[in-house]
Amino acid sequence: MNTYQCIAPDVKLGKNIRMSNFINLYGCEIGDETKIGAFVEVQKNAKIGKRCKISSHTFICEGVTIEDCVFVGHGVTFINDSYPRAANPDGTLQTEQDWKVERTVVKMGASVGSGATILSNVTIGENAIVGAGAVVTKDVPANAIVAGNPAKFLRSISSGVAK
Repeated sequence: MNTYQCIAPDVKLGKNIRMSNFINLYGCEIGDETKIGAFVEVQKNAKIGKRCKISSHTFICEGVTIEDCVFVGHGVTFINDSYPRAANPDGTLQTEQDWKVERTVVKMGASVGSGATILSNVTIGENAIVGAGAVVTKDVPANAIVAGNPAKFLRSISSGVAK
């Protein structure tokens, strides 16, 4: 039932994707066997890999790349502009030509907890875990657990087990 799905014709969908209702996808790419929860928006030029789980109420903006096997919790927000403004100094409304998309990458196997905010120009390393409600302002190393506002390193993960 696709009654409440808004999927633009330019979206590249992989095989066996599971999508809830009330989603908005445009100009993006979603890999095979990925699950997209309700009330998720994925903007143009965003890429989500294979076998990911994107939980409900999440916003994935332009410039975000999520690699394979990544978990994104409920209500996660990605940001692609360090200094957002509605208008230019002369008072005219900004357009796409007035700013540059800043990239964010979430590497393979990482997990981002519910309610986290991921600022632009950061990389979350392979298998890293971002705690619920964290605000990620800088790169997260592979196999690290971070939490807080701003997110701080708590400990490392070895063989998939926190230590």
